Amino acid sequence: MVKVSDLEAIVLAGGLGTRLKSVVSNVPKPMAPIGDKPFLEYILKYLKKNGITRAILSVGYKWEIIEEYFGNNFEGIELIYSKEDEPLGTGGAIKKAMSKVKSSKVYIINGDTFFDVNLKSLILVDNSKITLSLKHMKNFDRYGCVESDENNLVTAFTEKGYREYGNINGGIYLAFKNIFDNYELEEKFSFEEFMQTNFESLKISVKVFENYFIDIGIPEDYEKAQSEINKHI
Repeated sequence: MVKVSDLEAIVLAGGLGTRLKSVVSNVPKPMAPIGDKPFLEYILKYLKKNGITRAILSVGYKWEIIEEYFGNNFEGIELIYSKEDEPLGTGGAIKKAMSKVKSSKVYIINGDTFFDVNLKSLILVDNSKITLSLKHMKNFDRYGCVESDENNLVTAFTEKGYREYGNINGGIYLAFKNIFDNYELEEKFSFEEFMQTNFESLKISVKVFENYFIDIGIPEDYEKAQSEINKHI
């Protein structure tokens, strides 16, 4: 089994927060304040709780604000910055950040969601190149779903639409550093589309959780995070 202490994490922290402009402006989305702390601080505390000691922050929009606030260390976690000169999409950002990863495997964390899962429980099995954390949800229409078989391998990604129940991508991954090798990719691309297009060759595995999940991408959930997230750190 993979030891968390042997691995690093990439945090996607380059978001603009377009849908949050009514409540947050002039800072990158992961710096949106939750109480008196930026959202990214809660993610870093979560990584520390899970034993991560080195984090690559994939930054873009107003990255200087993030670097000035956190510097090169947060409570013992070494912070490395992978800076985008222009938006590369989630896939391009991850691919660029991979050049700074030292381990053969790495966690990838969305910088605008908080999913309180135990990172040690994510493992790569049956030749899978990526393992996804899925959140089981009921009565929703904001997210697409990830379908999987009895071997916990992805069989399909479905579009957004109302579902009574389903499993959504929770935004935490464990992946091999070389996942992009042998694929012809543009500099700018979506990680989600990369997975959707290549799930069979990547042999993407999944693990479903019921744990606390919040996405601060829209104002109503950003407001919910103000009162909820402290209970999970």
